[in-house]
Amino acid sequence: MSYPLPLIISFSSTNQKHLSPQVLSVLFPFSQVQSYGETWVFKILTLCYFAYHNYGIYVKKSLFYRQTDKKHYICDSVIILQESLMQKYANYIEEIEIDSLWSGKKHIRWTLDRQVNILSGINGVGKSTIINKVVRSFSQGGEFPSHLLKGVRLKVNPSDAKWIRYDIIRSFDRPLLNSDSVSKMDGNLSTELDWQLFQLQRKYLDYQVNIGNRIIATLQSGTAHAAEEAQHISLPKKRFQDIIDDLFTETGKTIIRTENEIRFSQIGETLYPYQLSSGEKQILVILLTVLVEDNKPYVLFMDEPEVSLHVDWQKRLIDLILELNPNVQIILSTHSPAVIMNGWIDRVTEVSDITDK
Repeated sequence: MSYPLPLIISFSSTNQKHLSPQVLSVLFPFSQVQSYGETWVFKILTLCYFAYHNYGIYVKKSLFYRQTDKKHYICDSVIILQESLMQKYANYIEEIEIDSLWSGKKHIRWTLDRQVNILSGINGVGKSTIINKVVRSFSQGGEFPSHLLKGVRLKVNPSDAKWIRYDIIRSFDRPLLNSDSVSKMDGNLSTELDWQLFQLQRKYLDYQVNIGNRIIATLQSGTAHAAEEAQHISLPKKRFQDIIDDLFTETGKTIIRTENEIRFSQIGETLYPYQLSSGEKQILVILLTVLVEDNKPYVLFMDEPEVSLHVDWQKRLIDLILELNPNVQIILSTHSPAVIMNGWIDRVTEVSDITDK
């Protein structure tokens, strides 16, 4: 059963010039309209489908209810909306501080690089514990000041940001603990990597809707370089497909580019992501996660991402991530020398070097 939910939607007039307040008032029966400078904010009640996306809110076949006349209104449009005015996101983390990593001992203070941070050390020294404590200090949506674990402090840039876009990738392809409930959605999901890929397929579809709308808006703008700009918008997706095809070339797998979801062709046979090897699933999870970040400033946490990856893929991993999203900040733990071989040795931090005993 659906219930009325309050929802704030904001349109930036600089990005949505074709959507004037007059047009919006016809498309949407909003119960309240306010103007904040160049931004029109509409407060509505919705009874049906809406989806929150990392890049804002998009509405698809939504059912709206206006209290003043007790009527329902349906909108079939898809509109990409900017993020809430109340959510100021950090570009990256400057410093991580953790009091008493274990039982009152080991105080951690780690000053981070803007792009690449590699945590190293012997087994049991606390690499995964540090990453887990930081990740657990974020709410599901990325809010952190009110959600920080006791003893965990973060310095971010800009300093007054209260939200962080982040992704976490765990590498072990273990059987799903709740496989019975998951199998009801798709009987082919049997491992954690399968489940991650299932979720990423949904995000990939959202990502394609976003770039499709941006391409349409660019072409409709009528500027002299509109066609060139539209082509540029689609480049990250094409580059992602080219990278995967290159990585999988030894096994003859290629992405079927006419499909909306990720599918592969191998000697005339169509393969689904769950049919890939553990290593292929792992690299696909990592790179697809980075692609759908859509060049936004994200913090990407990875705990031993080299597991199941061929050594050549390990060497290329960091470079490929930064190519797909130059604005990402990488925080990873590793035991693999190959991960740092392409010029990243100066970004390695030993846990012992950031620990006050």
